[in-house]
Amino acid sequence: MSLTFSRLSRVAAGGAIAAVVLLSSAGAAAAGGQHGSGDDVRFATFNASLNRGVAGQLRADLSTPDNAQARVIAEIVQRARPDVLLINEFDYDPVAATLFRDNYLAVGQNGARPVHYPYHFIAPSNTGVASGLDLNNDGTVVTTPGAPGYGDDALGFGAFPGQFGMVVYSRYPIDRRDVRTFQHFKWKDMPGALLPDDPATPAPADFYSQQELRVLPLSSKSHWDVPIEIGRRTVHFLVSHPTPPVFDGAEDRNGRRNFDEIGFWSDYVTPGKGRYVYDDKGHRGGLRPGSSFVIAGDQNSDPLDGDSIPGAAQQLLDNRWIDDAFAPSSAGAAEAATLQGGANATHRSDPRFDTADFADTAPGNLRADYVLPSKAGLKVRGGGVFWPVQADPLSRLTGVFPFPSSDHRLVWLDVR
Repeated sequence: MSLTFSRLSRVAAGGAIAAVVLLSSAGAAAAGGQHGSGDDVRFATFNASLNRGVAGQLRADLSTPDNAQARVIAEIVQRARPDVLLINEFDYDPVAATLFRDNYLAVGQNGARPVHYPYHFIAPSNTGVASGLDLNNDGTVVTTPGAPGYGDDALGFGAFPGQFGMVVYSRYPIDRRDVRTFQHFKWKDMPGALLPDDPATPAPADFYSQQELRVLPLSSKSHWDVPIEIGRRTVHFLVSHPTPPVFDGAEDRNGRRNFDEIGFWSDYVTPGKGRYVYDDKGHRGGLRPGSSFVIAGDQNSDPLDGDSIPGAAQQLLDNRWIDDAFAPSSAGAAEAATLQGGANATHRSDPRFDTADFADTAPGNLRADYVLPSKAGLKVRGGGVFWPVQADPLSRLTGVFPFPSSDHRLVWLDVR
C-alpha cells in the first residue's frame, strides 16, 4: 500500500489543458517501440511502491529475479520504455538499485523486451531519519526505528532511514559532478514558508519550536537536480516526492509542507526567485535562466480534488516557465472512475488525467504524478498514463486493489 493515500483540494484550475491524448496500455506499448526515433526522448515518473517495512528487505527481495511485484513493475517499465525514469518509493539502498536494474529491468518479463539503463542515480532520503525531537508534539520523543510514533518524529515519515526513497535510471549519461541535492535545505529558509501554526496559542506559525525549525528540512525525502546529457544538450531532471497532505491535525503540518515542497521547484526554475536556495554542497541559487528541465514525481496534489492546500499543484501548472499545455491521460483512468464510483462521482478534475487509484470512499482516484517540461528548449510530442482498460490484456499489470504493482501508474512525456 502506497504511503500516498490521499491528497488534494477543490481549487479552480489555473493552467488550461490544450491537448489530450487517450492511450490504452496497448497503445503505450506501441508508442514505446516507436518513440526512440529522431530526437524524441521519453521522460517518466512511477511511484512503484517498492518500499519495504524493514531495512534491507528490498535488497533481499531483489537479489533473485523472482519477486512477483518487482517483475510486474519491471514489465510496466518495459512496456512504456522510458529513456529517463524516476521511481518514487524505492528504499534508499545503492545495492538494491543495481539489483533492480540487473535482475529485473534488464531481463525480459512476460515477452516484453528488456530495457537497459547504463546510468542511475540514488542518494539518501530524509525519511526515517531520527530528529531527536518531538516533531508531532505528542509529548514523547521517539528515536527507536520502527517503534510506534517513530515516523512522526523523523525528519520525513518512515520506519527506518531511507524508507520511501527514490532512484533515477537513464539511457543517457548523468553529469554526476553537477548533480545538486537539497536534502538538508531548511524549511524555515524558504521565503514565505507556510510553517504550521498551533491553533491553541495566539502566536502565529508556532507549531514547531525554534530548535525544531533549525533542524527540520523542507523536503520529506529530498529534492534532486539531476543533469541528463542528451547529445550536446543538458536537461535538468528535477525530481522529488512531497509528503502526503494528510495524517496530521488542525495545524496541517503535512499539508503545508506538501505545498512548500511543490513550490520549491516553482521558485527554483523561475529567474530571480531561487536566489534563497542552497544545496547540500553549500552552493546557492536556482536554475540558470534558459536551462531546459523536466520536473517529475509524485507531487501528492491534484489540481481540483483531494486534501492538499488549494493552489498547491497550480504553483507548477501556472508557472510561465513550465509547459503544462499537454496533460498525459488514459482511457483506463476514465473507465476506473466510472466503475468505482464513490468519491470519484463528486470529483471536478477530468478522470482521464488521474494517475493514482485510491480508496473510493475518500479521496477517490486523483492526478498525483506529474511530468512537466520547461518551455525553453523542449517541444512536447506526446505522452500518456499506463492505465489499461479492463479489456486490455495488459490490465493484469495494474489490476484492482490489492494491486499487483502499485496504486500509482507510470506517467510519461515525450519531448524533442
